[in-house]
Amino acid sequence: MNSNDKATAYFKTPLGIAQITGDENGISVISILDEGEISNEIPVILREAVSQLNDYFEGKRADFDFKLNPKGTDFQQKVWKGLLEIPFGKTMSYLELSKKLGDVKAIRAVASANGKNPLWIAVPCHRVIGTDGSLTGYAGGLWRKKWLLELENPTTQQSLF
Repeated sequence: MNSNDKATAYFKTPLGIAQITGDENGISVISILDEGEISNEIPVILREAVSQLNDYFEGKRADFDFKLNPKGTDFQQKVWKGLLEIPFGKTMSYLELSKKLGDVKAIRAVASANGKNPLWIAVPCHRVIGTDGSLTGYAGGLWRKKWLLELENPTTQQSLF
């Protein structure tokens, strides 16, 4: 595989068909499609990431250690790095993220960069919520955001007796 050769695979997840793209420099895209063909074979360069994502969906993994290589502006990269610091099972508001990144007035720009995150799940943009705790904007649909947050922080069933 040449350094410019990107590999792409499609695999089934509880949220739909995941598309994953990457090369020897890392994974550049993870997104979820409503429908599509599932790859018969996962390219070697993507196998570890696919394995870790499957473990995540099965509740066996809380973080990822495959190499990430998202494409974006310097500001977007800064926001995506900030997203990586939100712990598994926790959420942060857009306002809190803006403050953490050093500019409370950048809330709209932060929200925009969050929405352009090309590495769903691995870069946890689903962990960013409204200041009032509401589930706001998610490129994959709010039902997917809710599903991911529930996977990461399941509510325990209270005993009736």
